[in-house]
Amino acid sequence: MDKETAEIRALEVLTWVLMDDELIQIFMGATGASQEDFRTDNLSHEFLISILDFVLMDDSWVISCSKFLKTDPSQIQNIRVSLEGGHQVNWT
Repeated sequence: MDKETAEIRALEVLTWVLMDDELIQIFMGATGASQEDFRTDNLSHEFLISILDFVLMDDSWVISCSKFLKTDPSQIQNIRVSLEGGHQVNWT
C-alpha cells in the first residue's frame, strides 16, 4: 500500500473511532490523549499510528472497523506498516 493511501485509510480508522464516544474515552484513558490532541495531532503519523495500534489491541474492534472500511481485517495492520514510521518492530 502506498503512503498516501495509507494516510487516507488511517484517517478513516480515526473517523471510525471518533464515531464511538465510548471508544474515544477508552483510547484517551489508555494513551493519555486529550480532546485537544484529536484537534491538533490527528494528521501526524505518530498519532495515526497510535490510533491504529489501539484498534489492533482488540479483535472485535478490528472486525468492526474493517466492516466500516469495507476491507479485510488484515488491512488494518497493512495500513499501519505502510505509514511513515509504522514499520513492524521485532522485539526478539
